Amino acid sequence: QVQLVESGGGLVQAGGSLRLSCAASGRTFSTSAMGWFRQAPGKEREFVAVISGSGGSTYYVDPVKGRFTISRDNAKNTVYLQMNSLKPEDTAVYYCAARRNGIVAVTTTAYDYWGQGTQVTVSS
Repeated sequence: QVQLVESGGGLVQAGGSLRLSCAASGRTFSTSAMGWFRQAPGKEREFVAVISGSGGSTYYVDPVKGRFTISRDNAKNTVYLQMNSLKPEDTAVYYCAARRNGIVAVTTTAYDYWGQGTQVTVSS
């Protein structure tokens, strides 16, 4: 079993920054691809970013490219999402997710473990 705990969400003005963290426990973290997803009220959960188990591959959804950066520290079993130049449309609950293997994926069904989510609110 894997436990994922997100932190770092909050309220920020448009143009500001936040860094989300996801602490993982329960299995070999370095073999797991880790993803970030988000869900706004009334909308489906959507892919945001993913990083491979080794950290050598990353992929982003187009609206966040150039603004968000995903990274990981395998020694700390933690994955991060640095979010810069935030926009009101980035407002959502952000979820961390883990795969059983290290290959990147962008669909929710590809992920085996999920955190409880952290709220990010961007005011205009």
